[in-house]
Amino acid sequence: MKKYIFVFMAIASILASCKKNAEKVISKVEYQCPMKCEGDIVYSKNVTCPVCKMDLKPISKPIKEVSAEISDESIFNLTSKWNTEEGKSIVLKDLKGKTLVMVMIYTTCKAACPRLTADMRNIEAKIPEDLKKKVHYVLVSIDPKNDTSKRLKEFAKENYMDGEEWTFLQGTEDNVREFANVLAVKYKQISPLDFSHSNIISVFNPLGELVHQQEGLGVDNKETITKIIETVNNN
Repeated sequence: MKKYIFVFMAIASILASCKKNAEKVISKVEYQCPMKCEGDIVYSKNVTCPVCKMDLKPISKPIKEVSAEISDESIFNLTSKWNTEEGKSIVLKDLKGKTLVMVMIYTTCKAACPRLTADMRNIEAKIPEDLKKKVHYVLVSIDPKNDTSKRLKEFAKENYMDGEEWTFLQGTEDNVREFANVLAVKYKQISPLDFSHSNIISVFNPLGELVHQQEGLGVDNKETITKIIETVNNN
């Protein structure tokens, strides 16, 4: 819980310039029998009551509609530019619209990163087929000097992560450090090709807001899968 609070505080601090989600109240018209023959049952179309055959009466039901504006906590407020494994330049906001599962790795890692990569594949494999196109998986390199777009593309192919649902990102050292702070991921270079780092997989909703984190290697990902499915279904 303390880690989660810290992460949200970090995001709020770094992304404080954004507007909050705006809510507006609108009216949704539904129809109901004036005699309430079927109790509280309502219809979306103006037809006749199947019981008494009377014309249905329109009723207005106020509902809240949340705008698509991003909040202070959204990673899409970050303006840093990134290179993908396909050699394209993007900003994080270009990933908006799908539930995101993100992790920070580096391709020359021989210990933790192969297991984190396997965890990401395992998560992807457990998402129901009808929801797969609504989830995107992003692997961010903490070694921008060596993990070029070309190297990330090779790594994607080597690890069977070369489909449209996968994206690999290379940024500048400053961009990587900023993004790691947002995710509460700590890393330190201990040799030219080796880093010590946190092992955290993060889940974001389609507006870029953190909703869940999984920490550790090879852990039970049931809670993560549940949260991803819940996030997809609620957006």
